[in-house]
Amino acid sequence: MKFKAFLFDLNGTMIDDMQYHIQAWHQILNELGAVVSIDKVREECYGKNDELLERFFPGRFSVGEKNKMSQEKETAYQQAFRPQLKLIEGLDRFLEASKEAGIHMAIGSAAIMYNIDFVLKGLKIEKYFDAIVSADHVKNSKPDPETYLECAKILGVDPSDCLVFEDAPKGVEAALNAGMKAWVITLMHDKGAFTSYQNVIGYSRDYVDVWVAVS
Repeated sequence: MKFKAFLFDLNGTMIDDMQYHIQAWHQILNELGAVVSIDKVREECYGKNDELLERFFPGRFSVGEKNKMSQEKETAYQQAFRPQLKLIEGLDRFLEASKEAGIHMAIGSAAIMYNIDFVLKGLKIEKYFDAIVSADHVKNSKPDPETYLECAKILGVDPSDCLVFEDAPKGVEAALNAGMKAWVITLMHDKGAFTSYQNVIGYSRDYVDVWVAVS
């Protein structure tokens, strides 16, 4: 095996839900007075919720107000996405094969634990992961390497022995900054968005054939 640990982003990487996040934010942001297109929201849909709000409305809202809006957004997202909640094709078999091979696994996401628990418990996949690092656990969001370095630290694995699964350029950049290779799930962005990142070792829309490529 080429790697000792697999680190997964969550949204858009394990579940195909990014459009639901984008739509929820698009509605909220426009209701708040930011006249923005769905494409602009897609471009800015990364990092912590409070950081996204700050990018659109610098200095306008208090921490408490941003936390309240974040919770409301996530509740709306979960209600809309729950009927579609499922792993990306092939990921169930990939997780099982990885566990059987003794590969350590972790989730490193900018999502809050409220959303991570929604996925883990809803799909009953908690048993696969030895570490969860969420927005609640780090100071600095991707592309800062803190999220993935913390995953490696908890797992007791050197960063160079970790492979990160990501769907977004900022996440791949975080892996690069952490000294890790990355595999890109191309549901949200095509390959052209990642050409400047030399740590990418492969691309796919699902996990059907990934095990053979990385093992």
